[in-house]
Amino acid sequence: MIFCKSPKEIEILRKSNQVVALVLKELKKNCQPGITTLELDQLADRLINKNHCIPAFKGYRNYPASLCISVNEEIVHGIPGERKLKNGDIVSLDIGVKLDGLYGDAAITVPVGKIDPESQKLLQVTEEALYKGIEKAHAGNRLSDISHAIQTWVEKHHFSVVRDFVGHGIGKNLHEEPQIPNFGKPGFGPRLREGMVLALEPMVNVGTYAVRILRDGWTAVTADGSRSAHFEHSVAITNNGPLILSEL
Repeated sequence: MIFCKSPKEIEILRKSNQVVALVLKELKKNCQPGITTLELDQLADRLINKNHCIPAFKGYRNYPASLCISVNEEIVHGIPGERKLKNGDIVSLDIGVKLDGLYGDAAITVPVGKIDPESQKLLQVTEEALYKGIEKAHAGNRLSDISHAIQTWVEKHHFSVVRDFVGHGIGKNLHEEPQIPNFGKPGFGPRLREGMVLALEPMVNVGTYAVRILRDGWTAVTADGSRSAHFEHSVAITNNGPLILSEL
């Protein structure tokens, strides 16, 4: 079942997502050569607590950290640890929080130092694909209109869209219906209605869209070892168009 949120709930969702945005902004500043992924997770935890929120990911299905941090060929759900970031890496930062019973969720991929032109293009196209999807998040459109817009933009630039992981509804639960693939034909799925809140999150690979899961049971990597990027916003459907809750 897809739940439509009240104006009051959307306002709380905006507040939770603003905390997510602030945390991501600080994490981005700290993604420098030499820092460990565990240190970034600890920073995220402190910032979440400072803003009177609860980490959404810690303990979720036994996930051990507050931050999902995925480096280079890692797509999503990378577990923080002793790995040190290096110049030229790209790092996906995915964070969620809970505030007054409602969740915020967003992700960015950032460069560490100077990155190669292909990686720079990957980051740019993935973020642009997210906004192409958001442009279709209007009441009256079909859910797959979002999916199609994302896929079309990515493939136009000769990258591939991950198919094993999808966007989702968000509200009183971190993951709610509907699931939102980042690929597909337009004109299918439920019609978008005022009050829906959707976490849109294209994951884009340089090479094949195929993935594999590492032995930790969480970290998803590209099957061919190519690099991957991930951008996410939580978006409310309103009669005035899409409202990006996780944008500062």
